[in-house]
Amino acid sequence: MQKTQIKIGFVTVSDRASRGEYEDLGGPAMQAWMTQALSSAWTPVARLIEDEQPLIEATLKELADEQGCCLILTTGGTGPAKRDVTPEATAAVCDKILDGFAEQMRAVSLKYVPTAILSRQIAGTRGSSLIINLPGKPSAIGECLEAVFPAVPYCIDLIDGPYLETNDAFIKGFRPKHAVKKG
Repeated sequence: MQKTQIKIGFVTVSDRASRGEYEDLGGPAMQAWMTQALSSAWTPVARLIEDEQPLIEATLKELADEQGCCLILTTGGTGPAKRDVTPEATAAVCDKILDGFAEQMRAVSLKYVPTAILSRQIAGTRGSSLIINLPGKPSAIGECLEAVFPAVPYCIDLIDGPYLETNDAFIKGFRPKHAVKKG
């Protein structure tokens, strides 16, 4: 079996950052977290885009279908403001919604801030890609990833993505005993 190149997509959804009005902190925070989490070699595919649902949908499709990203992380656009449409765009392009990710991320975030209840991030699959919406604040990105990432490698196994190996000193991925390593 040929070894699959692992690509991970990172999408920052922000009108102001996409216009250069302020620095994108979310995208780099997601990439830095993944660098610590994975021991597998991988390639980042990053995008910085405006809060426009058609653009978010097109970007998610491009990363999943054309770039072949097995995991796509988004930051921004998950609140209740009128311009926050990342969950709607994600739902529109996903084959299946995985409610447990959103439930767990909100439960963890509520330990830190009462406004976490306003967060609408979701997760789902598109083909062999797992898409996870994350909050915009870098510290919240880490908290949410820490809460859900143990399930990510096995989820990607189940949707026929590449085999992700974790840096167990940072975070340990969980796979049932019957799960077999690919490759």
